[in-house]
Amino acid sequence: MTDVLLRGGLPWGLGAPADVLVRDGRIHLVAQGVEAPGARIVDIAGQLVLPGLVEAHCHLDKTLYGGPWVPHSADDTLAGRIGNDLGRRAELGVPSAERIAALLALMSAAGTTHVRTHTDIDPLVGLRGVEAVLEAAASSPVDVRQVAFPQHGVLINPGTAELLEDALKSGVEAVGGLDPAGIDRDPVRHLDLVFGLAERYGAHLDLHLHDGGSLGGWELELITERTRVLGLGGRVTVSHAYALGQLDESYQDRLAQGFAEAGVAIATAAVYSFPVPPIKKLRAAGVTVACGHDGIRDLWGPYGSGDMLERAMHVAYRSTFRRDEDIELALEAATYGGARALGLESYGLSPGDRADLVVVPCGGAAEAVVVHPARTLVMKDGVVLHN
Repeated sequence: MTDVLLRGGLPWGLGAPADVLVRDGRIHLVAQGVEAPGARIVDIAGQLVLPGLVEAHCHLDKTLYGGPWVPHSADDTLAGRIGNDLGRRAELGVPSAERIAALLALMSAAGTTHVRTHTDIDPLVGLRGVEAVLEAAASSPVDVRQVAFPQHGVLINPGTAELLEDALKSGVEAVGGLDPAGIDRDPVRHLDLVFGLAERYGAHLDLHLHDGGSLGGWELELITERTRVLGLGGRVTVSHAYALGQLDESYQDRLAQGFAEAGVAIATAAVYSFPVPPIKKLRAAGVTVACGHDGIRDLWGPYGSGDMLERAMHVAYRSTFRRDEDIELALEAATYGGARALGLESYGLSPGDRADLVVVPCGGAAEAVVVHPARTLVMKDGVVLHN
């Protein structure tokens, strides 16, 4: 593999221009005035260098991207969106490996190098979604990690629990959960099941929690307690966590402290008008915060571009961030926060890290989020994919 020298860029967080030498798929050196005879030299003077973007919450198996436009037809309730998805996926050929591959190509061109996707598991679809995602990912440079996701409930949908276990046996990296109270109506049994699977298979756990208010807050306490008692810190994520944006500040503070101590991450998509977790408060407490698109052009909604810088902009905007240092928190969620939630190793901009890099024509992180310009360069494992 030929060495690549990125000349004169602005590595995020370094505070000064530097050259980045990439060798054998890793960052070999970050310094000024690097000499590398025989290396391919790419002049990126004055442009921002970021680690590969991390999409920490999406649903690749649901996507309609790459096919003809499908008018959205769900009523605007959780039950309506679930029913629309369940009722029309066979008609529209969902899941489709071809459409998933098209979406992954779009995401890669925008600088995404890692994806966590929640793949529907239920008795009607079985493991077809898992297989479609695996097929598409096999030809993509993007590192794709799946969550076996019970979109239509576990306890209320007999046969789903067994399929979740089958998915983990097949190599799926994480098990999911969905509104232990609001959907399954039995948070203790639901959490017993999904935490038990995560513990037994050494898997990550990522739970969708739409339940709001004090009910959602109580469920967050239960999840935190389970994580702490079972020693699963660093392997548990709560996605959406709408309740966090609805509780009073003292309750938020208690929950944030619990997340930090137990090692529970929070992932947000900042979609529509749904509550956004208090990102500044969470980060100040030491909680990992990640972000993602949620649905991208699917039966739940027609929106989503696959561009994680644009998604970071939505996170910052919905959080009413205006100061550069606050806007930068949204970029952190789309990079380092996602990497921590997914448990990525050797991620970042230091020597020895995997050479997953994105270059944008901006002078700083906040500008990159607000402007989300076209990518100048995307690199995965030292290979220039887009330039």
